Amino acid sequence: MGLFDFAKDIGKKLFGNEAEASDKIKAEIERDNPGIRGLTVNYDNGVVSLTGEAESPEAMEKAVLMAGNVKGVAEVKADQLTAPPQTAEVDFYVIEKGDTLSAIAKKFYGDANAYPRIFEANREVIKDANLIYPGQKIRIPKSAG
Repeated sequence: MGLFDFAKDIGKKLFGNEAEASDKIKAEIERDNPGIRGLTVNYDNGVVSLTGEAESPEAMEKAVLMAGNVKGVAEVKADQLTAPPQTAEVDFYVIEKGDTLSAIAKKFYGDANAYPRIFEANREVIKDANLIYPGQKIRIPKSAG
């Protein structure tokens, strides 16, 4: 998975200073994504490095997105976060101004009513289907089924 870029000036505000960033991001990931064993998080000047073992590719992707969608994070390095091989195809999408999950579902699946598929794939990142924001990066499973 390697390096992911994120919008540094947007996202969930988790920490007030860099000294507490690693611990706060780790706590957030462990609370909402228990599929990572031996997780370590290092934050340095906007770059988060994750290490550990994910029980699935989805858990790994969600950990990266959870870390990256934090205000103050510009990049996430996950090359030391291992996971089983990916079996399902996934796209990543950066939410744009005016987007809704229904509009994104229409774009990717041809059916606005397929938005719950996107919401469920991002439940750790999106807490409320009506509260998404421009610059937020999410997972889009390739098939609607």
